[in-house]
Amino acid sequence: MKNVVLLGSTGSIGTSTCKVVDDLPDRIRLVGLAAGSNVDLLAEQATRYRPTAISVTDPAKVDALAARVGENVEVLSGEAGLIQLATMPDADIVLIAIVGTAGLQPALAAIRAGKDIAVASKEILVMAGETVMSEARKHGVKVLAVDSEHSAIFQCLDGKPPESVRRMILTASGGPFRQTPKAEFERITVEQALKHPSWNMGRKITCDSATLFNKGLEMIEARWLFDIEMARVEVVVHPQSVIHSMVEFVDGSIIAQLSTPDMCLPIQYALTYPDRAGSDRVQTSLPKYGSLTFEEPDVDKFPSLKLARWAGTDGGLLPAVLNAANEVAVDAFFNRRIGFTQITATVERTMQALDNVAHPSFDQILESDRWARRKAGTLVGGA
Repeated sequence: MKNVVLLGSTGSIGTSTCKVVDDLPDRIRLVGLAAGSNVDLLAEQATRYRPTAISVTDPAKVDALAARVGENVEVLSGEAGLIQLATMPDADIVLIAIVGTAGLQPALAAIRAGKDIAVASKEILVMAGETVMSEARKHGVKVLAVDSEHSAIFQCLDGKPPESVRRMILTASGGPFRQTPKAEFERITVEQALKHPSWNMGRKITCDSATLFNKGLEMIEARWLFDIEMARVEVVVHPQSVIHSMVEFVDGSIIAQLSTPDMCLPIQYALTYPDRAGSDRVQTSLPKYGSLTFEEPDVDKFPSLKLARWAGTDGGLLPAVLNAANEVAVDAFFNRRIGFTQITATVERTMQALDNVAHPSFDQILESDRWARRKAGTLVGGA
């Protein structure tokens, strides 16, 4: 039995995690849950799974939530609540599924408390990968991937060292605009950007998949998670989304991980690692697919990949700035203040304005995040 703290329980990853818990009630127990604003679903989850404690973003909602879940469940709030959950004495692993930067402090707190972490929030390793992995090594804890791509690479590596790897190949569905001519990108609407061909995800991640920023962030994440330089991290477009990623070794062998797209599988693997627990949830019929195809990504249409490679190669504050500027630009796109192509343009202009710092401190990373949000906000007319 593993005791799990789930930060971000009401989002896409969080609800999929609950399905995994339902599948494996004798293997996984939820001892802590945290959510943003969806208090109704959080209350339902607390009633169903009976965690020791839960947390909600808004302190004003604590009393009403406490009345719904009963006196046996402690109700916390804000960043302090997240950190208290992340450091619960009886927790074995903390799954961080909070979109954005809010998961960074709880992740570091969990590591320093000796907890393994499962990372579904790309921002944690994009912003502070050097710091997070250094702290994990220092405290002897595991950082496990929940993204399907990084879970696939982790499974393909099977403990092999970085020097045995020629390339890590992240697969991308290509998003909804894979075959859309570049000339039409200026007219792309919010509604079109939210129609992903393969995955059911939250709004921000779905938009990032449309611009391929999602894949760019994954490139940086892989660089830190697997201790490999950006030059050996590549992207290939694979529209069927059956191969979740591949590793090419120095002898030329390529090992891939395949399955029908379902986030329950990488979540389950992270929470039961190093074991593989039996489950009938994911069923894959290769004859049903018939063929699997691959394409080079079009970096002219999707310059986000070039920006991510720049950020991951130069490092320092650039990844945090790329991430923060993208969040601001995506929000502006959702609010129809900028067009689709201006998302990437805003990020590039913000990165160009940065006076970068090598091997920054944690405080410098946080300050660069705030600076990038102000700068990008000015560029999109929101400041």
